Formats: sequence, structure tokens, C-alpha cells
Amino acid sequence: MAALAIYGALFTGAFLAATILPISSEVMLAGLVAAERGDPVLLFAIATIGNTLGSVVNWMLGRGIDTLQFKRWFPITRERYQRASRTFRRFGAWLLLFAWLPVVGDAFTVAAGAARMHLGVFVMLVALGKAARYAVIVAGGLWLLR
Repeated sequence: MAALAIYGALFTGAFLAATILPISSEVMLAGLVAAERGDPVLLFAIATIGNTLGSVVNWMLGRGIDTLQFKRWFPITRERYQRASRTFRRFGAWLLLFAWLPVVGDAFTVAAGAARMHLGVFVMLVALGKAARYAVIVAGGLWLLR
């Protein structure tokens, strides 16, 4: 049961970290790997899936940006969204490989939704970038344990 709680907490933290809450899923993952509190491969997979699904929430918010952006609770300021939109239009879908970046990554995922990007392509690119980041974190944690 304890293992399920660990994996559930990581999934929840990774999911929320990709949305509006300032949570560091990287610190959670690194701590769990360093403390040997779960299978590193499973920790990697759960963090990647949770964080990617959190980005899908941002994509959905982007789909409704026209009606949502003026709401007080909307997680991205108008200026940050406009800057991300310009960058997204300039560099295109490949920018989603960097959706894991602090601050601008969330705006990129919202911009992708506003641009009506195909959800399958979106998920593939976002997951690839987030998986690469988590792979580095897990590998670093395992290297430190040697």
C-alpha cells in the first residue's frame, strides 16, 4: 500500500506541476530516486504520464482561450500568452519539446491548444520532451547512488 501512495503522490504532483500550481515534480522524482523509494523505471513512467496529462489540461484551456483568458483564475497572463503565441507561430510544433521549461512551457501548451494543434501530435511531442527531462533526472539520481 505504501508503494501505491508513493506512485500516486508522484503522479498527482507531476500532473499538477504541468498545470497552474507551482509544484516541482523534478524535486519529487529526484528525491524518490535518491531515497530508493520505488522502481526508477516506474517512477520515470508515472512522472512522464502525469506531467503530460497535466499539459493536456493546458491544451484544453488553450482551445477555449477566447472565452477563458479574461477570467481572473486563468493561469497565464495575457502578456505571457501573447509572447508564447508569437514564439509558437515562429517555431511551430517543435517548440513543444520544451514544454517542460519553467514559466514558458505552460504557455506553449496553451498556445498549441489555441492554435488547434492535433491532440495526438501534441501529446507525442510534449511526452517526448518531458520524458527526456525525467530520464536525465532519474539517470542523475541513479548515478549519485553508485
